Amino acid sequence: MKQFISFWIIILVGITATAQNFKVTLQAPQYKSGLTYLTYHMGKNLNIEDSAVVTSNGTAIFTAKRKLLPGVYAIVLPGKRISVDFFVDKEQQISIKIDTTDLTGKTVVTGSKENILFQQYQQYISVKGKLLELEREGYMKSTTKKDSALHEANYLKFNKELNDYREGIIRDNGKSMMAVLMNAMKEPQGLNKKMITRNDSLENYYYYKAHYWDGITLMDDRIIRTPFFLPKFEKYYREVLSPQADSIIKEIDYQLLFARNNQEVYKFMLNWLTDEYMNPKYMGQDAVLVHLFEKYHSKGLTSWLNEKQQEAISRRAYMLMSNLIGLKAADLDMVDTAGKPSPLYKLAADYTLVVFWDPTCGHCKTELPRIDSIYRASWKKHGVKMYAVLSADAKDDLKKEWTKYIRENKIADWTNVYQTKEMEAAIADSKKPGFRQLYDITVTPTIYLLDKEKRIIGKKLTIEQLHELLQVKWAPKPKQ
Repeated sequence: MKQFISFWIIILVGITATAQNFKVTLQAPQYKSGLTYLTYHMGKNLNIEDSAVVTSNGTAIFTAKRKLLPGVYAIVLPGKRISVDFFVDKEQQISIKIDTTDLTGKTVVTGSKENILFQQYQQYISVKGKLLELEREGYMKSTTKKDSALHEANYLKFNKELNDYREGIIRDNGKSMMAVLMNAMKEPQGLNKKMITRNDSLENYYYYKAHYWDGITLMDDRIIRTPFFLPKFEKYYREVLSPQADSIIKEIDYQLLFARNNQEVYKFMLNWLTDEYMNPKYMGQDAVLVHLFEKYHSKGLTSWLNEKQQEAISRRAYMLMSNLIGLKAADLDMVDTAGKPSPLYKLAADYTLVVFWDPTCGHCKTELPRIDSIYRASWKKHGVKMYAVLSADAKDDLKKEWTKYIRENKIADWTNVYQTKEMEAAIADSKKPGFRQLYDITVTPTIYLLDKEKRIIGKKLTIEQLHELLQVKWAPKPKQ
């Protein structure tokens, strides 16, 4: 069975003012050949910094005329089953001698002053970890309440001692890489009170959020080259913050303002945020990408991206700008099945469901009858009207298939429209965006829900989600 052994060797590898090159010497007597890698943690990945061949005496040397940026690095041994992790900060000349029979006890590191702090921590955690495991097992095997209570009390006691020890490292060695690591790993605590009322829960949430980043500075790029920062960062934006776009945007601007003082942190955060909201998980969050583009990418503040990457971000942002939640939908100058002009804004309705579909799309053929069924059973009596658009390119000439499907599936009472070749050509000649860009049509069917003023109140939802949203919209308002 493949086993990947990760061993924390906390090494502050120094960069002096005069030395511009690094040298990491590995001594692994159990190996006589093979290729070994010097890697560094970035996000959830190990990125290769350098490689070296292991000689017959078990030695491998990594060296180059450049500095190693601070963070958590790892030497991956031949076979890629064992890795030895270490910290890089200032010193750049280190040696690591390992014994694979006992990585924790027999590994020797030289060239690192703070490795003493690490060894003390390792010895402490080894003892305390065994005690915690014994109490956990004892609790699981307990047959009486008295035994359970005893094991639980011991476990809490040992766990508090461990946390106090970690807090001591942070307090007494605040600028060390060990402190950086401890802060990145630390989970903020909520208020120590019972959650009885909704107000109690809110107070606990606000306290938790306010202390989430305690001990972590976004002006220290050592933090991004650890395996712990990205999960913490992800959790903050995916679970801690409100999913509302306005809340996310406010927090992004606040954090990036601090991160601008450290280009590496700024780059890491902006890259992740752009990727996260390129295709957001919740309706309305596409406004975040538009904001990132308008405030950062379009202002030349992402010079590290290549032309292809910048083009992809620009294209995606422009696809979203005109169809954000709350904006008035772009008018659709279309004609109906009889060739009669039937623009979107001529359709008066309390709610308009705009459906972009294609008669050659298998998923559309499945979904449209379902949409029509619930429309007739529920939506129609609540003032909803259907505006269905043939999304295929006019040159594909699918009018016959389109009208046949409408007739056979009896959706003729919908407003069914399409764009003629002439209309499509005129828009292209005028250099104006077409409806596919205005409505971000990349898949079919794509559905938008508009209110009476044709403002977008729902987009790209499932039929079930649309039904739930409409039920909320037409539900009686509670009396004040």
